[in-house]
Amino acid sequence: MGILIIEDNAEMATNIGAYLEAKGHDIDYAMDGVTGLHLAITNAYDAIVLDLTLPGMDGLDVCRKLRESDASHVPVLMLTARDTTEDVIKGFKAGSDDYLVKPFSLQELEVRINALLRRANRQYDGPVLTVDDVEVNLEAHTVTRAGHHIRLKPTTMKILAILVRNTHRVVTRQELESEIWGDEVPDGDPLRAHIYSIRSSLDKPFETKLVHTVHGIGYRFARQDD
Repeated sequence: MGILIIEDNAEMATNIGAYLEAKGHDIDYAMDGVTGLHLAITNAYDAIVLDLTLPGMDGLDVCRKLRESDASHVPVLMLTARDTTEDVIKGFKAGSDDYLVKPFSLQELEVRINALLRRANRQYDGPVLTVDDVEVNLEAHTVTRAGHHIRLKPTTMKILAILVRNTHRVVTRQELESEIWGDEVPDGDPLRAHIYSIRSSLDKPFETKLVHTVHGIGYRFARQDD
């Protein structure tokens, strides 16, 4: 797998790269945000390890611009010395898929990267989307879980499809509302009602819960251990 490490601490970048190379990954390096963003957009990587504090352009801006580019699907693991809830929320809102606070073990870094790679390697572009035991057929407009047919209203179905396509990351409320209603979101927080409907139909009757709220950011549809 090709991994880009964007980290201005040369010793840390070298240690991470050497460890991941020993695990069979191909590594590229960038020491500043501008170079890192250029490499991320112009090359095909399977994952990006991105430091938050960088010269030229910080990690939040790099991540935001990456999500606006053709490489928007690449999973990003953000590294930071900041561990407050506010900082974590900022990282997820910028588009990172995971967040690792320094200092950390290289073994934990590897485990998190492998989890990102597993999720990213699943394909969600065809007419049938699958996560765990849930199957969403976009052509037939049907949903099943563990073989049980589940009826959803058309708008609820659209929201579920967006979440399933993006199971590798948190989907923000703004993204969902913009995709479904554009600039004219109805009054009364309709998104919350549709999420409740998805939970009631797909989660409540089953042991494994797949709909997760990331407070202050949005929602993610995946197994908790992913």
